[in-house]
Amino acid sequence: MTFSNHHDPTPTATPMIQKSDILNGKILIVDDQEVNVSLLEQVLREAGYLAVSSTRDPGAVCALHRQNRYDLILLDLQMPGMDGFQVMEGLKEIETGSYLPVLVLTAQPDQKLRALRSGAKDFVSKPFDLAEVLIRVYNMLEVRLLHLETKKLYQRVVTEQKISERLLRNVLPLSIAERLKGRPDVIADNFTEVIADSFPEVTVLFADIVEFTKFSQGVSPEVLVHVLNDIFTRFDAIADRRGLEKIKTIGDSYMAAAGLPVPVADHTERAANMALDMIEAMDRFNDEGLYKLTIRVGMCTGAVVAGVIGKRKFLYDLWGDVVNTASRMESQGVSGRIQVTASTQQRLSRGPFKLEQRGPIEVKGKGEMHTWFLNSRNGN
Repeated sequence: MTFSNHHDPTPTATPMIQKSDILNGKILIVDDQEVNVSLLEQVLREAGYLAVSSTRDPGAVCALHRQNRYDLILLDLQMPGMDGFQVMEGLKEIETGSYLPVLVLTAQPDQKLRALRSGAKDFVSKPFDLAEVLIRVYNMLEVRLLHLETKKLYQRVVTEQKISERLLRNVLPLSIAERLKGRPDVIADNFTEVIADSFPEVTVLFADIVEFTKFSQGVSPEVLVHVLNDIFTRFDAIADRRGLEKIKTIGDSYMAAAGLPVPVADHTERAANMALDMIEAMDRFNDEGLYKLTIRVGMCTGAVVAGVIGKRKFLYDLWGDVVNTASRMESQGVSGRIQVTASTQQRLSRGPFKLEQRGPIEVKGKGEMHTWFLNSRNGN
């Protein structure tokens, strides 16, 4: 045995793992020879290790490790009743991640390769060179702690990725989110390509809470946000059920569209059903709460361009005359009613809906337009 106190036989810790972390690592010494156990315990404690324990019973190792989760097990290979190879087989059932924190102790050179193949990470030869023991113990603990830290970081990355994907899918339509996922230019905040698609026919819906500004002046900010959240959550559920894509909310206005990003033939009927459901949802809101609010709804059908622009805070949005006209149908509509353009009325007239002529109205930026009210479904 050789050992010198004239130099520190331990290497420098990595920035991620501090020396104090290594010296606090939990160590178990397993050897049937009391003299070996005592020697190793003494050397490790004198080197500053604070959590050193031992056993001379190889059959107790698995239970001890299951209870204490050692960072390093110094394991003798030649022991009566149960050898080190059998102990390692038992440890594999506990360490399901396939990493065995085992440093084997052996006087048989031919067993070293077999031990490494069985899962041991390193070996120390008998009789002990104590300086070598300290270096190998230190290195093994550092690797073990790095392994555990890497697992934690990986799990954190996976969790954050799941959160990011959930947020992305909540902000953008699923098909658009899938197009953006895995794009290195997006991840690097260097996204310059415009995602834009033309749709020859969709139906755009706007809803607005009537006199909400006046209502907001008489309630606290907390009540204001609670009311909006309650109403818009109901609208979100309707959009999901009816197959519309929620585009955005602006203040107390709610915008949705049917027929994108995946085109569908019945987009106008879907939007009509949502509009009627929104009126009914407001009736239920008024029956259940302290506040009496109404909405105006406007709809228009035609061609739009939809996509994602910008480098940060992505938003899936729509552009085109249909969007502006649908907004005008809402803003120049009637409280509690659904106003639609002739393009929407023509498609709904073939379905199970009752419509009423409003007649010509002067629409800002459009001039005179002939509009209709969507009143109900047939049978209601």
